[in-house]
Amino acid sequence: MATPQDSDSAPGSLSRRERQVMDILHRRGEATVAEIMAELPDPPTYSAVRSIVRILAEKGTILFREDGPRYVYYPAVDSDAVRETALNHLVETYFGGSPELAVTALLRRGDLGLDARDVSRLRDAIAKARRSEGSGDV
Repeated sequence: MATPQDSDSAPGSLSRRERQVMDILHRRGEATVAEIMAELPDPPTYSAVRSIVRILAEKGTILFREDGPRYVYYPAVDSDAVRETALNHLVETYFGGSPELAVTALLRRGDLGLDARDVSRLRDAIAKARRSEGSGDV
């Protein structure tokens, strides 16, 4: 099994195709080269996708396991951790570090389609975050 050399690779250090492959792996959890190819827009050749995957493995961005004659690739860093890092970067960069501005911008989108149950879950999440804030967990 491969090991990560540097699992904290900056998103900016990835090419467009590498980012597309990472997006597929984070969405699916794991995939073979053929499965990655099937989801790539305007996919390159099989060997080109294998090269991209090899480069990502060398960077330590993905890991792999053998499954019979094929390799199954998966992100070296948990998707939840990547999501949190990306969200923190977004809030810091585009909303001046203000979660309130970020949430307000999201809620202004007309296509959210929040129903009463969604709003209730959001209220519960906000209340939980407030309680955590008071205990020093945030």
